[in-house]
Amino acid sequence: MNITIENIVLIGSLLLFISIVVGKTSYKFGVPTLLLFLAIGMLAGSDGIGRINFDSPEIAQFIGIVSLNFILFSGGLDTNWKAVKPILKEGIALSTIGVFLTAVSLGIFVYYITDFTIYESLLLGSIVSSTDAAAVFSILRSKSLALKANLRPTLELESGSNDPMAYVLTIAFLSLVMNPEQGFFSIIPLFLQQMILGGALGFGFGVLSKIIINRIKLGFEGLYPVLAISLMFITFSATDFVGGNGFLAIYVCAVYLGNQDLIHKNTILKMFDGLAWLMQIVLFLTLGLLVFPKQIIPYVGIGLLISLFLIFIARPVGVFLSLMFFKMRLRRRFYISWVGLRGAVPIVFATYPLLAGVDKANMIFNIVFFISVTSVLLQGTTLSIVAKWLHVALPEKVKPVAMNERYFLDLPKSAMKEIEIPVNSFAVNKRIIDLHFPEAAFITMIKRNGSFVRPGGSTLIQAHDVLVILLDKEESLAQVNEVLTDLKSGL
Repeated sequence: MNITIENIVLIGSLLLFISIVVGKTSYKFGVPTLLLFLAIGMLAGSDGIGRINFDSPEIAQFIGIVSLNFILFSGGLDTNWKAVKPILKEGIALSTIGVFLTAVSLGIFVYYITDFTIYESLLLGSIVSSTDAAAVFSILRSKSLALKANLRPTLELESGSNDPMAYVLTIAFLSLVMNPEQGFFSIIPLFLQQMILGGALGFGFGVLSKIIINRIKLGFEGLYPVLAISLMFITFSATDFVGGNGFLAIYVCAVYLGNQDLIHKNTILKMFDGLAWLMQIVLFLTLGLLVFPKQIIPYVGIGLLISLFLIFIARPVGVFLSLMFFKMRLRRRFYISWVGLRGAVPIVFATYPLLAGVDKANMIFNIVFFISVTSVLLQGTTLSIVAKWLHVALPEKVKPVAMNERYFLDLPKSAMKEIEIPVNSFAVNKRIIDLHFPEAAFITMIKRNGSFVRPGGSTLIQAHDVLVILLDKEESLAQVNEVLTDLKSGL
């Protein structure tokens, strides 16, 4: 079946519906949903029962880039800076040195077992060098897997921040494949430019985005997620335009925003959570449609050999060497090594050689696809088992609630208080968003002049307002009183 304007909506909606329904029950059988999305796309493709003829790496790459924007931004919004800060150095080491060592060690292995040139081998190693944010975020959160110490923040920080490194290496070695005379050291300026500009502009756009979201008055709550989406794409495209790494920029921007007080933050987080799932499904379905299973079969043997080397040697080498100067228990290092999931990102990166016209591009693409499937199938289905085996998983009864999950969950409240705002309170004529309210307390209603006002981030507090506040714990009451009843200086 050829995709036309007339049937694209019907085909897309049916595939989306099937993916959601099948994915809902997949974990009963221990199969990651992402793998099922990929399988559904393959079944619907030209070699499957759907007979949909889709053979456009350009469109697949475009969909992949857009999808990764949403996935990385959503993951960044849900990253708790307080949890990440203690392991920031470890995360950066894994996402830079770890990725580089993984790419080089795998590339050298590929060079000795295939007829690839050294640059083609390193290109393949670079494409599959990073853990996949979509796979890690999806599997860890859908399994509700709680891990000891700072393991989960470490894994999520690594997966969210190492795609830029893999992207830079992919582009660099692709240019060396196309122009071997450039020399290896020519990629260093590109690397520094991409990472420095990406990080700096990501933070800058994060600060600017916070100001825009909190200051602009849109009038409709539903427009704030749309505003956030526009700011996300501006951050990515502007950074890419000046030569920075757009993927790193949007992740840094989202981490900053996710840890700030924003107007209608609840709505923004919920919207991006749903959009991230949608983009994951669309991305894996698209990549499944792009693959021709008949073309993969000749590379199963070499693909399996490379995949096993990556999982059991290259990834552990990258992890252990990059973390050698940090204090961390051996079992935790082993678990980080095991959560080296390859998913959609390597497949998206594998479209770059296709579009560049590299001689062995089809072979590279099919090997990368096979590696991604085996990684999700082998590692994705055993995350919980390996966590228990290595004693790094928390028991069900002591699983902590992530900070940003308070926006999604109806947590039991231990107390409800009413507090009247004094005339000379610091809170008078301040917006709720500017009060930096305690995280464990929620203003549910405001009594004002005999009527009730529904509070929002932009609601101004007035003198004699009576705030109805729900608290997760009694200890938060002192913080609430401090915020609301502090008197203005000099009064």
